[in-house]
Amino acid sequence: MTEIPSAGRLTVRDRWTAWLFIIGSSLFALGAVPFYAEAVGLRLCAATFFVGSLFFTCAAFLQYREAVDALPAVGATRRHSFWVWAPRNLGWLAGAVQLAGTLWFNWSTANAMRVNLSAALTEQQVWRPDALGSVAFLVSSGVALRDAGRGAIAGRPRTRTWKIGVINVAGSVAFGISAVAAFVIPSSGDVWNAELSNLGTFVGGLCFLTGAILMLSPESTDASSPASRGAHP
Repeated sequence: MTEIPSAGRLTVRDRWTAWLFIIGSSLFALGAVPFYAEAVGLRLCAATFFVGSLFFTCAAFLQYREAVDALPAVGATRRHSFWVWAPRNLGWLAGAVQLAGTLWFNWSTANAMRVNLSAALTEQQVWRPDALGSVAFLVSSGVALRDAGRGAIAGRPRTRTWKIGVINVAGSVAFGISAVAAFVIPSSGDVWNAELSNLGTFVGGLCFLTGAILMLSPESTDASSPASRGAHP
């Protein structure tokens, strides 16, 4: 079995993952600020979301690799294959669903940079993948929180991973609200509630930013779990 980082120690991959999420979530929060969009224009604002989604994908890939490496070895060999199917393993499931969600965000934000899209194309190529990505993040963060809560002992402090999980669930809910509010009305091509959509993205970005910053803090030795399972974004 690949070694899981012990309490009080961060690996190089942990730090890279945290910083990638910090940059990605910061860009999402920045892009949702109305004054920023007014200052740089809609095209550059859309590019900000796209670049942020790329950082999310890089971080999610590292977390997926960590989940794969943590799976039980087959025989006497370590498991290094990328294409692994282990849906019963909560760590793997959370990482795989999260990675899929970031890819949907890549597709959505890339299409959002295109100009003169019709209402139908905007709904199909921007809103739908954004909604799918938001659902994937919500499922992934919920699974990660459940995984982090296993083995908790009454009266003992919660682990850093569990605290991050709670924050990320809140961020995923905010992203989901943003996706619902961003629904494109077919008859007019307008966003259903642009203000609420921006607010949801901003709050979600701040939640993920907070969780990513916490990832840089070593796990407390008083935590209820002796090992970190790889915190979610």
